[in-house]
Amino acid sequence: MAFVEVRGLSKSYPVAGRHLEILRGLDLDVERGEMVAVMGASGVGKSTLLHVLGGLDRPDAGRIVVGDHDVTSIAAADMVAFRNRHVGFVFQFHHLLPEFSALENAEMPLRIARQTSAQARPAAERLLKRVGLGDRLDHRPGMLSGGEQQRVAVARALVTQPALLLADEPTGALDEGTADQLHELLREMHHEFGLTAIIATHNPRLAERCDRILRLESGRLSPVGV
Repeated sequence: MAFVEVRGLSKSYPVAGRHLEILRGLDLDVERGEMVAVMGASGVGKSTLLHVLGGLDRPDAGRIVVGDHDVTSIAAADMVAFRNRHVGFVFQFHHLLPEFSALENAEMPLRIARQTSAQARPAAERLLKRVGLGDRLDHRPGMLSGGEQQRVAVARALVTQPALLLADEPTGALDEGTADQLHELLREMHHEFGLTAIIATHNPRLAERCDRILRLESGRLSPVGV
């Protein structure tokens, strides 16, 4: 059985008095330890797919299983805990809290999990040092470059040691050189942490570093080249 197993996933949104279908009976299998790229045109539903897979949104129909968890059957009251423990998110825009330091931002998921700062800080500090920000721990986001801010976001996503990483255009706001550095970092962290990763991207250079490339079109996924 695949680590991520999706069957018959459908999602639509009301637009101008009608329902706009985004995902249409989508199926997906991702093996444990695999890094999969999802490509497709803007507005085709890549973000919607990741949000539904990670429990940020609910599908209209279908089933999602991540490891031993049937995501589609998790009660709303328990979904925050599921995401916090099992899923790491990296978005195109880092969504760091501007009033907090890099260290405080990176430890935030552990604080949400009710760890004290003293408990959470060592893990966050280790990760920030690992992503090359050991000398930026006390810097607020406004004092960091775009690439550095995204590295903080990667550390924040991995601080709880999730099994699944979902990345939505993680290099979309970066220049080519900085994007390449982040590509390499994501690949390194994927191996070090034993992650299963699904990355939505327009960037063919990032997609080519993944184990498999899928294209999202007309609400369904298909292998690139088929």
